[in-house]
Formats: sequence, structure tokens, C-alpha cells
Amino acid sequence: MQRTFHRLAGMTLAIAISVGAISAMAASVMVGGAPMLPTKDIIDNAVNSKDHTTLVAAVKAAGLVDTLKGPGPFTVFAPTNEAFAALPAGTVDTLLKPESKDALTGVLTYHVVAGKLDAAELKKEIKAGKGSAELKTVAGGLLVAKEKGGKITITDEKGGTATVTIPNVYQSNGVIHVVNKVLLPK
Repeated sequence: MQRTFHRLAGMTLAIAISVGAISAMAASVMVGGAPMLPTKDIIDNAVNSKDHTTLVAAVKAAGLVDTLKGPGPFTVFAPTNEAFAALPAGTVDTLLKPESKDALTGVLTYHVVAGKLDAAELKKEIKAGKGSAELKTVAGGLLVAKEKGGKITITDEKGGTATVTIPNVYQSNGVIHVVNKVLLPK
């Protein structure tokens, strides 16, 4: 009887560990070939994404690492390397120069909204706004979120529109939504 109990207890423990591991894997999303772990902060995850090396370099150049490692919560619309490459030639190089730090900070903080707005919350706000939701960025500008074809789009003050390609990348201090364009303030 005792042997059966120990076997049963061991099987129960193995199942619990397996379920825990599956839950942890399901909770992380792959971005840029790396798992984005919800137990890590925005910076600790972003540095592992091969699709966000330009964004990480820009965040470092702007001196925003400590801010984005802070408690937040933050919602970050994270442009990919391809999104930065689509900017006019020389734009990224110019923004990364020390004398452009203020402009770079303005562009980067325009991609950040205070609070943790996952896709469900964004859709809820879009519905409440009868098709669009205004999001105030930490830079002080506005973004407009809409839903089109089941995807969330984000429009900047210049009229450029980015599509959320990977939503709900949960972080310990917020959520990232990967976007396919760089959003630009006025």
C-alpha cells in the first residue's frame, strides 16, 4: 500500500512539474528567435530578439535602459529592424548621434504608453471609442489605435500607420506589441 502511495505521489509530482513547464512555455512568446519570458523586464527580453537590435541600440543611445527596466507598467509598440530600415536613408544614423539624443528620446518615448494595455484591453478601448482609441504616449503625443481585419493598427500624428504583428508579449513590467513601422511624432 505504501509503495503504491509513493508511486502515485511521484506520478502526481511529475504531472504537476510537466503542467508547470508547459504553462511557462505557453506564457512566453517567441520574438526574433528568442523566448520573451514574462518574468523578465522589457530590456532583458528585448536584448535577446534578433529582430530588435536597432531598437535596443537606440534605447541605449537615448539613455532609456534604466527607465524601461523600471517598475512601469509600460505598453511598448516595438518597431522591428525592418521598420527602422524603412525610414529615409540616414535617419537612424542621424538619430543615434550624441547630438540627436533629445530627438531620439522623443521618437522612442512616443512608442511607449503608461500602463499595461494588452490586445484585449486595446480592443475594449477601441470598441468604447466607437472604432478608435486615443493613446497618450509618455512623450506627450497621441497615437490612435483601431482594429482592421482582426489586427490592431496604430496611427501616429503624421498619419503613418503601423500594424501590430505580434501582440501581447508580456513582461514583468508591462507588455510589448511588435509593430512593423516606426511611429513618428509631429
